[in-house]
Amino acid sequence: MLTFKLKTYISLILFLSYISIIFFANWSINKWGIVSIGLGLSAPAGVYFAGLAFSIRDGLHESSNKIWVSIAILIGALLSFLLEGGERIALASGIAFLLSEFIDFAIYTPLRAKGKITALFFSNIVGLIADSVIFLYIAFESLKFIEGQIIAKAYMTGIVLLIMIAFRFSKNYIPKNSN
Repeated sequence: MLTFKLKTYISLILFLSYISIIFFANWSINKWGIVSIGLGLSAPAGVYFAGLAFSIRDGLHESSNKIWVSIAILIGALLSFLLEGGERIALASGIAFLLSEFIDFAIYTPLRAKGKITALFFSNIVGLIADSVIFLYIAFESLKFIEGQIIAKAYMTGIVLLIMIAFRFSKNYIPKNSN
């Protein structure tokens, strides 16, 4: 059981990490534009950071409460809007972020009772698809990069899921100190 103080520190770190990820997602779009994500697909450069944001938000949900999560989402949406270069991209980023994160949050919350891994998997999949469709449609009036967006964000969800599974496995099979 985590102490209140430790849980508060973890929540603060995740809160700041979440906001930082949003900054880096927007910064990378301005810096690099469209990038290759492999498999012959391309996507806006912030796609990897955006994909990681869903998992960090889920971690914040675990360590804090709905108020912390809601404030982080609103700050992230505001940052998305303020940090983007073009007005259309800024609007797309802010709206997509706000809607997709609340969609992810709405799915994660009830699924949490079925387990963290299940909740993270399903909420991230729905959230990253919503984010991709909303962002691309508003920003470019096209879904040209949809496959790249979804696959790159899914890469990040997959990495987080693998880490969670490895951690769960290690907790169950590493012998406890006998002292």
